[in-house]
Amino acid sequence: MKGKIIQPPYLKEGDKVALISPAYWVPEGAILQAAEVIRSWGLQPVIGPHTTSLNVDAYAGTADERAADLQWALEDDSIKAIFCSRGGYGSIHLLDRIPLEDYRQHPKWLIGHGDITTLLYTIAGTGLMGIHGPMAFQIAGGQEPATTMLRNILFGTIPQYKIAGNAYNRCGHAEGILVGGNLSSYVTITGTKYHRLPSQDIILFVEEVEESLHAIDRLFYTLRLQLDFERVKGIIFGTFSSIKFDLQFGSVEQMLIAHLHDMEIPICCGFPVGSNSCLPLIEGAPCSLDVTPEKALLSFNIGGTERHYDIEKEHPQLMR
Repeated sequence: MKGKIIQPPYLKEGDKVALISPAYWVPEGAILQAAEVIRSWGLQPVIGPHTTSLNVDAYAGTADERAADLQWALEDDSIKAIFCSRGGYGSIHLLDRIPLEDYRQHPKWLIGHGDITTLLYTIAGTGLMGIHGPMAFQIAGGQEPATTMLRNILFGTIPQYKIAGNAYNRCGHAEGILVGGNLSSYVTITGTKYHRLPSQDIILFVEEVEESLHAIDRLFYTLRLQLDFERVKGIIFGTFSSIKFDLQFGSVEQMLIAHLHDMEIPICCGFPVGSNSCLPLIEGAPCSLDVTPEKALLSFNIGGTERHYDIEKEHPQLMR
């Protein structure tokens, strides 16, 4: 990443936003429900031409069709944000179909997680912020508090997250550009031309779903080999859900901490970001991480109105 970090403009009432499907297919009903929720925010949702198409009983259209929808949403300057319908798999098909300069030339918020990690990190690598947050099918399902927090970010209210301490945490203070996401999706593009690390220090966050400990171990070790870990000044481990415990570790965090014995950096474990509790994070944004025995605090150092969230106090169900 070269040059100034670009923060897309916040939204205002009446703005148009796009709903697209870069990866797996989602039933039309979920898209329409999400559109209704987004409309209740005062925005005008526009559904991409191929958003509800179905290809080989999995993807939302062919790779060319999905790329065409993303490029349309990027290049149409009346569209102010892009909501992805879901992840699954398939975002990687779009990388060589969208010129990298398009992201910086048309700065707007792109929202998603899971497989959408490949797009979010590509965008962050060009110097543009995105939002690792709930997708259309989750917005349609009323996933809270993530959906409300996402709406707040889009309109300029920036979260400062406070979560309870974790036995596997490592204390300290770190500052850097926040990058990461779904571990298997992130590792896939590490080392390619689409994996362009910021020149600044970074804070890395990862989450995973439906993998075995063996697979997560391999993925994280691969990441350590391919990523310039000298720039990693702090790590956030999100949720690891539906994991197969095929190695003798008490938790995913216990296993991953073993890979980091040589690094004296703050590590926050149990942050509620992942498939089941996707608190929105601003990818590509400068941030601060403070970890003590009692708590971890994540702050974004960007413009907007700050809102403090004490997750353990306000949303205790996310910390279970």
